[in-house]
Amino acid sequence: MRILGIETSCDETAAAVIEDGSYIHSNVVASQATLHAQYGGIVPEIAARQHMITIVPVIRQALDEASLRADELDGVAVTHGPGLAGALLIGVNAAKGFSLANELPFIGLNHLEGHIYAAWLEEGVNPEESPGFPLMCLIASGGHTDLILMKGHGDYTLIARTRDDAAGEAFDKAARALGLSFPGGPEIQRVAEHSHGGEPRLPRPVVRDSLDFSFSGLKSAVARRAEEYGMYPPSEDSPPDPQQVANVADEFQQAVVDCMVQRTIQAVERYRVNGVILGGGVAANSHLRQEMHKRVPVEVIVPRPGLCTDNGAMMGAAGYFHFRNKVGSQWDVDVIPSLRLG
Repeated sequence: MRILGIETSCDETAAAVIEDGSYIHSNVVASQATLHAQYGGIVPEIAARQHMITIVPVIRQALDEASLRADELDGVAVTHGPGLAGALLIGVNAAKGFSLANELPFIGLNHLEGHIYAAWLEEGVNPEESPGFPLMCLIASGGHTDLILMKGHGDYTLIARTRDDAAGEAFDKAARALGLSFPGGPEIQRVAEHSHGGEPRLPRPVVRDSLDFSFSGLKSAVARRAEEYGMYPPSEDSPPDPQQVANVADEFQQAVVDCMVQRTIQAVERYRVNGVILGGGVAANSHLRQEMHKRVPVEVIVPRPGLCTDNGAMMGAAGYFHFRNKVGSQWDVDVIPSLRLG
């Protein structure tokens, strides 16, 4: 079964052709990162306009790289939430038009579900067989930091979520305070590699009687430290010490990772799961990946970094498991920017 997956929830225009939920025929991503970098964050209107320009070429390229015609596909799966409303509309309408024109089944899916099914795209990996359900899924991105209990395909329970900033958003705001560019996650990881350590410990926020996350206090602590060291607001007359920036970035990264790993361990022990799936853009962070493998007491499955960030392949994989269960076309699907999973 060959599924065309389409993803336009934020600032990547993506399309992919996936066979049987695990084999990648093609995976095309047109990133808008450089376009938004000059503004220090995602501008929704600009994102939507850029999706309009690139969506058709991206779909065509995905089919060309897969060496397939539209009539050789078995269905189309697209993100219809959560995400930016304007961006989602471009993807959903393009997917509906493509499906109608080629008489293909159509389904709208939750973006977070796609991040979970990215784990099925790694060669030789089938989480439902090894380690097997139930699984604990940590989805960490610019808009979400959620712990989701997955008891089977389509069976999700939201266990915990962020009370304020998502992990990726905290990375972006901390990077801005340290004078680093957008997106913040890769920048903080890059400069943190040059840290000499010794930076005073930042807080590890805990939400009492809950597994929920909270990163706003940690973000504020970085901003205060940046002000104390003369890093923020930036000054051309007195540029910050690069070594000091690296040390603060490293301590911030360690604090965010500690929070996520500790909550995941608690969830694993409380719900007695067989394994953990880590997904979302923040899952590309090398320190998080290392700490999860080292400290979590069950098997941890983390897709390669290119499958952690937004892409069409993950939506094609998720779509396969829905179509496999004989779901019908959902032509009345609309975008839901605040859609939740579980």
